Parts: sequence; C-alpha cells; structure tokens
Amino acid sequence: MNQTLELAIELLKRQSVTPEDAGCQQMIADHLTPLGFNCEHLRFGETDNLWARFGTEGPVFAFAGHTDVVPTGPLEAWDSDPFAPTIRDGMLYARGAADMKSSIAAMMIAVERFLKNNPKPTGSIAFLITSDEEGPATDGTVKVIEHLEARDEKIDYCLVGEPSSTHKLADVVKNGRRGSLSADIVFKGIQGHVAYPHLAKNPIHLAIPALLDLNTEVWDEGNEFYPPTSFQISNINAGTGAENVIPGVKHVMCNFRFSTEVTVDELKQRLIAILDKHELDYEITWRCSGQPFLTAEGKLVEATQTAIKDVMGYETELSTAGGTSDGRFIAPTGSQVIELGPLNDTIHKINECVAVDDLEKLAEIYEGMLQRLLS
Repeated sequence: MNQTLELAIELLKRQSVTPEDAGCQQMIADHLTPLGFNCEHLRFGETDNLWARFGTEGPVFAFAGHTDVVPTGPLEAWDSDPFAPTIRDGMLYARGAADMKSSIAAMMIAVERFLKNNPKPTGSIAFLITSDEEGPATDGTVKVIEHLEARDEKIDYCLVGEPSSTHKLADVVKNGRRGSLSADIVFKGIQGHVAYPHLAKNPIHLAIPALLDLNTEVWDEGNEFYPPTSFQISNINAGTGAENVIPGVKHVMCNFRFSTEVTVDELKQRLIAILDKHELDYEITWRCSGQPFLTAEGKLVEATQTAIKDVMGYETELSTAGGTSDGRFIAPTGSQVIELGPLNDTIHKINECVAVDDLEKLAEIYEGMLQRLLS
C-alpha cells in the first residue's frame, strides 16, 4: 500500500458530511507541522478551516480543497460501507474518494517529497482547506480569503483539487469556470375558481410565453474559452393542491451559467425586459454565487501542462465547463487558478470511487508542478 493511498484511507474513514470536518483538518495539520508548516485553524460560524503555510517569501503556491463530503444517500444501495474505504478490482470505494479527499492525500505526499529534495524552495507552499464547499460555502474559503486579504497575504498560484478528469487521469484541467446567477421569480395573479376564470388571473398561463422567450433567448455566443451562456429553469411550483382552484402565485427558480461575454447586471436587465414585455406582475430575488474566472495562460498553466505530459505521457485539455468551485473566491484576488484532480464520473453518486493507481500518479503530477514553480 503506497503512502498516498494510506493517507486517503485515513481521511475517508472520517464521516465528514458537510459541514462537519470530523477531525480531517487536524489530521492534515498533524502531517504538515513536522514538515515545517505553520498551521492556523480558522473557524467561522460553524465551519472549520485550515490555513497552513511553509515559508514566508513569495511566490505562494497554495493547494486548495475541502474535507466535507455530500451525504451518502441510502446506505443499503452501497456495495460497501461508504465510510469504510474498500478496494475492489483496483478501485477505492468511499464517499469522498473522488471528491476530493484523494486529492488532498496526493497534495500532502507531493509536498512531503518535494520538501525532502528542496528544503529551501524559492517561495512558499500553503494549504487552504475548508469544510463547507459542499454546503452553502459562506463560512469557508470565501472567509479565509477575506482573512488573508485583511493582512495582505496573497496567493500567487492556486491548485484546487476538484475532480477535473473525464476519461483518464489529468486529461482535462479546469483553467476557469463560468459564473452562476440564480433568480427566484414569483409571478402574481388572482386566485379563483376554475369554473369562473374571468374572475381570476392564472399566473401559470400568464407566465408561459415569457418563460418560452427566456428559454429561446441567445444570451451570448461564448468565446474561445467559454461556451455560450445557458439559461435553465430548475423548479416551477404553483397551486393549492386542489384541482378546482386557480392559483394566485407561481414560483419559478432559474439559473444562468454565464461567460465573460456578459455581466450580472446585463443578464438581470435583459431578463426583466422580457418579463416586462409580457406585462407581468412579479417579484425577483437574485443570488450570484460566483463570477466567471479564467487563467488563460501563465506559469501555472505551463507548469501543469508540462507536469502532466511528463507523468502521463499525453497532452491535457484546458476547459471551463462544469459547475462552480471555490476557485471563484480565490481568482478575484489576482491569483492564477487551475483545478486538477481524479475522474469525476462517480462524484456524489452511490459507490463513489477512484482508481488506486491514479493516486500515486496524481501525487507525482502535483510534485512536478512544485518543482517547476518553486525550485
């Protein structure tokens, strides 16, 4: 059993369902402290966070990740206990195996090996670990970044260990993400009896043409780094539960995943304009959970591509597809940010797993990146 696998198993045994850390961060700190890291445990609200740093000089290379995992779902659906890591046919099964405790284990081993050969790196190494990435993400990475910014402590290069790979390890690296803007719309009508529709106003009927327009609107064409902005309706709710009552309100939840071709204000204005064209009575609650970010080029991207080619023997693809990540809180500070981790085909699923052979390779890639940036 290799070192990366051993550490991954120890982390995976801990039932750190978001926002619980279950001692994972203390275990990480206990491993890093003998290597010379200064470890700060930062608790905001009910969230545990860890900021660990080796060195005082720049540039700062930070590994970012999360120890919390999503709920397991029905235990009887798993082939083995999700918190009793099990190896079958070369795969390590456990909740959090791919998302993303294996990445954290690979980070720790990569740093240990790098420092053994480079005891005085040309810069600093840091770990930014949170326990609320899978939850509301309000007291985790975003608060740690605010804390660091307040004391003028900057991250130059950041590797987020999210599972980025698609078909084989490191075939895809995320060098950016789309922004996310949600709208909760309440369409207002007048409740009444279905037999007397002239005495009521049905918000379901009234809103349909506007929703069709929103669905067919071309928000932008995207660009060389981003696909076109997408609009999706995620939930529609109306009615009293009775078949003979016209409802008085209709709730619609929708979301934009947007590129750098549009701004939040532009999307809001255009959505409102479509609703107003249909003369609807409505209220909107907006929530922007992240702006788009991009590391198009630079030393971090170059180091990542070269390390992957050296270890895996093939070129990697740069992509901005997928959902949001904590990289959205780090990139606005000026940091170069990329995401690189295991295959993502089983994340959040029953029988989540990662290939055992990929763990050591991931550690080698991470170590190779450190070599290229800090030695």
